[in-house]
Amino acid sequence: MSQAYDFLAMQQAQFRHDQRNHSDIICLPKSDRLKHYGLHFAKYVGRLARGSAEQKSTDQTLVDMTLVCLSAANALHQRIQDDIERCSQDRSDQVDPLRSLADAAGRFADACEKIDHLEDFLPVARLANIDVLSWTVRHAMERGIDLNQAIDERRKELVVRQFYIAD
Repeated sequence: MSQAYDFLAMQQAQFRHDQRNHSDIICLPKSDRLKHYGLHFAKYVGRLARGSAEQKSTDQTLVDMTLVCLSAANALHQRIQDDIERCSQDRSDQVDPLRSLADAAGRFADACEKIDHLEDFLPVARLANIDVLSWTVRHAMERGIDLNQAIDERRKELVVRQFYIAD
């Protein structure tokens, strides 16, 4: 699955994008950034759960989730390329495929809560992030989405929102 993507290059491009376009988030302490990403994951699970009642398309949601996974990996000092094959869980036995995404997003939120209790959160957060990304990549491939192209297009849309940045 991951062989179609150079996750290191994707992470590096996301790091540059975040520095340039999301200074409001990138300047937060890492614990707050992780909580921010956890809220994004919850938002995306909600979008997908709403199905056709949701304004945002499933394709856009998958792309947005991928971007957040990349940002979260950077905040976690996580090398996706090293972890994705080794750690990702295949939950194809689930009757409802959304359950495995909800499970991973919930585990990411659990890791964020562990930060406040000074508990060991990194292994939980990293595995959950990989599981969210694996789920996202798998479903993007099933839908015929070229994530490299879709991510480039989405980043161009996001740049326009930053009025104070001129290219």
